[in-house]
Amino acid sequence: MKPRVRWLSLLAAASISLPLAIPSPARSFDSQYVNRREAKNIIFMVPDGMGLADVTAARIYKNGIDGPLLHFETLEHIGYQRTYSGNSTITDSASAASAWACGEKFNNGEICFHGDGRPNPASILELAKGMGMATGLVATSTITHATPAAFGAHVANRSCETEIARQYIETTRPDVLLGGGLSKFQPAKADPCGSSGDLIPRAMKAGYTIVRTKAELDAAVSDSACKLLGLFAMKGMTPDRLRTPGTSEPRLSEMTAAALGLLEKRRIGFFLMVEGSQVDWGNHANNVQYQVGETLAFDEAVKTVLDWIDASPERREHTLLIVSPDHETGGFAVNGPADRLLRPGEYVTAGWTTGGHTGSDVPVWGQGPGSSEVGRALNNTDLFRIMRNALER
Repeated sequence: MKPRVRWLSLLAAASISLPLAIPSPARSFDSQYVNRREAKNIIFMVPDGMGLADVTAARIYKNGIDGPLLHFETLEHIGYQRTYSGNSTITDSASAASAWACGEKFNNGEICFHGDGRPNPASILELAKGMGMATGLVATSTITHATPAAFGAHVANRSCETEIARQYIETTRPDVLLGGGLSKFQPAKADPCGSSGDLIPRAMKAGYTIVRTKAELDAAVSDSACKLLGLFAMKGMTPDRLRTPGTSEPRLSEMTAAALGLLEKRRIGFFLMVEGSQVDWGNHANNVQYQVGETLAFDEAVKTVLDWIDASPERREHTLLIVSPDHETGGFAVNGPADRLLRPGEYVTAGWTTGGHTGSDVPVWGQGPGSSEVGRALNNTDLFRIMRNALER
């Protein structure tokens, strides 16, 4: 396999660190692994609210109009998925993530919890945990936000973030939890489910090492902490484009590397969900700089994962990687400029149809055992079955 080409230098353009465009790295694929349904590791990565036009805008800003692909675009298979929820043409993140995590349609606002009394299925994280695998959740929102919550909790209302935190600590017990949301573990008042109280002592009693800064995160990884709870902000983490030198918060790519470093020590394998939560927030704000910055920060996390996979033939053979937005946000379009070609460091002329979500189908990329199933027209519930089948041995 040819080594993946590393970016060589940075441009100081706008407020985002920008690698110079270089020839697109050719990534080779081992075809004998693609259709084998036996994954030791599953890594599920979510650029929340990202549509194909977002990919175009971020690629142009980073590499110019005819520059190389983003890292997640180099995965072997690409398909697309329908995103409607159990009760709406327009999904929210709760129902979309629940469809992935549990393989069934849920109503907007529900976190793997059927409000009509139907049994709540186990999530893919719970299935992996039951097989003895390590598990982890990473996000740049609160770690109790809708997308990570769907993999590690069952609640009727996505706003029950303290109850979600309680379930993490006392029920599903992921080995690694990294993101924002300290306020959800130490709430000033009860959430809509009635959960309240300081959960940090309970987390420590359950065996979690608590970290609040990048330095503490690095130290915990060096010490091989068995269970890790990283809460780096009271609410959501600082947008990547607004970070200042010396910030104590780790980047998404750094949290991803830390999670990989801890989870890979479980010999039987692991399940890891990583969310670039704030692509969605940039689109809600109709802010192209915010959206592009978060898309590129997410892509750097994908690069971290690809570097980790490519470092070992065994990892490459037995790691299923899926990259999937949950829905499109903003009705974003690339409207120009029409009179010239854009160069690296330039933003597209942006157009928007809404400040909310849309019902558009969204792409999905994949590589590794079982990933050929990604390369077609899908429903979002199909991704659960692809992951579950990959775990069957």
